Amino acid sequence: MRINKYLALKKISTRRGADELVKEKKVFINGKLALLGSKVNEADRVEVKGAEQKEYKYFAYNKPIGIETDSPREDLFPLGRLDKASHGLLILTNDGRITDQLLNPKYFHEKEYVVKTLNKLRSSFKKNMGKGVAIEGVKGKAPYMTKKCKVKILNDFSFRIILTEGKKHQIRRMCSALFQEVADLKRERIMNIKLGNLKPGALREIKGEELATFLKSISF
Repeated sequence: MRINKYLALKKISTRRGADELVKEKKVFINGKLALLGSKVNEADRVEVKGAEQKEYKYFAYNKPIGIETDSPREDLFPLGRLDKASHGLLILTNDGRITDQLLNPKYFHEKEYVVKTLNKLRSSFKKNMGKGVAIEGVKGKAPYMTKKCKVKILNDFSFRIILTEGKKHQIRRMCSALFQEVADLKRERIMNIKLGNLKPGALREIKGEELATFLKSISF
C-alpha cells in the first residue's frame, strides 16, 4: 500500500499529514528516504524521524439553541453538526484521524435524541418511525428511506430516538413525513459519550475509561 495510507492506518498521521512528512524527508522505508507514492508492506521497516507527537484532545460540548455548529475554541473542531434550532451534545477534538470513522455513512454509530413535538403523537408514530421513513431528498436528490431505528414514546408530545445514521435534518424530515412538527430537538448521546448535566455552552474533557471506550469503538 502507499506510504501515506500505511501511516494513517498506523495512527501516525492523516494521509495528507503523511504526505507532508514525506515531503519534509522525515519518512524512511528500510533505511531509505521515502518518496510520495512509495509502496510499503508489513514486512518493511518504516521510521518517522523528527515528527512532533501531537497531543490529541477530546471534549463533550453542549451546543445551545440559536447558534450554528461551531467550536468555542480555535484549537478544536466539531465532529458532525446540529442545526441552529437544535441543541445538545457535540464532540470537539483536534484529532483529524477519527473524522472518517465518525462521519462516513458506511460506519454505524448510535446517536440518541429527545424530541418534543407541537402536535400530539399519532398512535402509529412509534411503529412507522421505527421501521424507517421515506423522506424527501434535498437539493434535487431522490427520496431516501431511512434505516430502522429505536423509538420510545415518553408522553403524548415527546419521544426518544436512537439513530445509526445522520442525514441532514433527518429527524425533522422524518417527523414531517409522519405529519408531526418538531418543537424541540436535543442530542443526549453519541456512542458512549453522554451529555449528562453539562450546561449549555459548557465543555467537558473526555478522558480515562470513557475516552478509551470511545476510541476502541471506532477501532483506534
